[in-house]
Amino acid sequence: MRQFGEGWGSGLLGVIIFSGSLPATRVAVGGFTPLFLTSARAVIAALLGAALLLLLRQARPERRDLLSLGITSAGVVIGFPLLTALALQHMTSAHSIVFIGLLPLATAIFAVLRGGERPRPAFWLFSCAGGVAVAGFAWAQGSGGTLFGDLLMLAAILICGLGYAEGAALSRRLGGWQVISWALVLALPMMGAVMLASWPSGFAGITAPEWLSLGYVSVFSMLVGFIFWYRGLALGGIAGVGQLQLLQPFFGLALAGLLLGEPVAWTMIAVTAFVVVCVTGAKRFA
Repeated sequence: MRQFGEGWGSGLLGVIIFSGSLPATRVAVGGFTPLFLTSARAVIAALLGAALLLLLRQARPERRDLLSLGITSAGVVIGFPLLTALALQHMTSAHSIVFIGLLPLATAIFAVLRGGERPRPAFWLFSCAGGVAVAGFAWAQGSGGTLFGDLLMLAAILICGLGYAEGAALSRRLGGWQVISWALVLALPMMGAVMLASWPSGFAGITAPEWLSLGYVSVFSMLVGFIFWYRGLALGGIAGVGQLQLLQPFFGLALAGLLLGEPVAWTMIAVTAFVVVCVTGAKRFA
């Protein structure tokens, strides 16, 4: 029970850190192209992860782990950041955040397919209810997004759910921070090449908030948040702890309203309150 509680606590801390990712990305794409932003954040995080691996003298992953690391890297290092950066050119961060409500369901599905977990039937009722509520809300909104942006966000959610489940299953053997660090290092050659190819002609027009946002998504969204997140998934269960992501819209919408001045409708708050109930139910039956 202590390990279970630590898993949920660590997962919640990861979710809080991740909650700033979409608002920060929304700010950053105002000064950087999506390709440069995605690659630069991955390169910065990879260099930090590599330094940790060297300083703490971590052994190289075994050959059998390379496929899982590749899937993790494709999902959370490349796919999700790039697709969300592209999507945020077509929607507000407040609109994009509600799609995060679908991420717990995607993570739970891949936890069954890739992690071998078997939640009880009642778990799926709560998980689906929360996901449907958020998806229905996003679909009903007539402003703040476009169909193309919505499709990009849906693709981002699917590939991220796979990356979460795959990385969490591997964390049971390698450890949470080791998994994300090796996944970042694995993607470093490609992301470094993309960063150089998309290098801006100049940085004179980049504002301080845009630089700070790049720093946040590089250090916290790509590395620090995953240290807590993968530890939480490994200790508390991928499907169960993954439901904490239903709370991410609440934190993210608050940040979007407070920091970016974007409108946060009462309906957004109502949907978030409902998904909190779904998280509680899913936790009980996971």
